Amino acid sequence: MIRFTRMTVSAHCDLPCGVYDPAQARIEAESIKAICKKVAENDDPDFRTRAAIIKEARSHLVKEHLWVLWTDYFKPPHFEKYPNLNALFNEATKLAGASGTKGSFDEAQADALLAKIAEIDAIFWETKKA
Repeated sequence: MIRFTRMTVSAHCDLPCGVYDPAQARIEAESIKAICKKVAENDDPDFRTRAAIIKEARSHLVKEHLWVLWTDYFKPPHFEKYPNLNALFNEATKLAGASGTKGSFDEAQADALLAKIAEIDAIFWETKKA
């Protein structure tokens, strides 16, 4: 007869915390800003089409990286300590969406996205110190 011992384990996140980092979202957002800048300097329709496709893909990646942080890394105690955290993620993902960087070449939208990611990044690193 084989006996299995029941064990309860607890983890803060899916894997050791080193796998999460807002830098992934920031890098994609910086790429979006660079694309916006290059498109402003180039009237070639083929270039602009390729840039739009890449920018839209990068915008989606920003959202995915943020969603993973939002849903997998941050836990209820974080949202209690930082009551604006849900709003920050909501605003950041919307800035990366169709009404933000995904739908326009507006550098101001890219700057606003980078600013929201920076706010999330600051909170993230505060939680890592705890």
